[in-house]
Amino acid sequence: MNTIIDLEIDSVIKDAESFCTELGIEIKLVYKLSNRSLEIISERSKELSTLYYVSVDMLKKRVENGSFILKKEDQIIGHIFVHEHQVKGHFVYERSSLWVDNAYRNYNLGLLLMARITEFYSDTFLISIAQTPKVHYYNEILGMTHVTLSKMSAVLVQELEKLGKLRDELNFKYYVNACFEAQIRELK
Repeated sequence: MNTIIDLEIDSVIKDAESFCTELGIEIKLVYKLSNRSLEIISERSKELSTLYYVSVDMLKKRVENGSFILKKEDQIIGHIFVHEHQVKGHFVYERSSLWVDNAYRNYNLGLLLMARITEFYSDTFLISIAQTPKVHYYNEILGMTHVTLSKMSAVLVQELEKLGKLRDELNFKYYVNACFEAQIRELK
């Protein structure tokens, strides 16, 4: 698979979809997963330092918002969820728990999952709070905008602090979709 540098995003996504088709990997939008699947994902989040720990109960709530999974035979080989927050009557969805099995990395499947969830939430407020430069790059090529805390409304910053989502801007970056960016300063 090619890296994304200097490639058209649509082409990279099509290549990732073709890879899935060739290997019999299903890309599914789900609103419910078995308890066993949720337990595996929860354990995975506990074991991997790159994922924040998510309990089975938290995952049950998140999957109800619509999650994308990559499934080969009966194994989940990739997933992405969103965490719903409410900020002064507005629903804000935070992308979370992105994971792709090591055997299927380097085929842009993480980017494919990010693209699907970003498109799915294009008409509402979507935020990505990430530390990894690769995720920052993916956010940018998916059309999300980097925003600093100074560009957010005071109410949003206060809510991020209450939710425990206020992060050190030297290590973490906030990215929002176009819908959210259009109203991020006015959110009251």
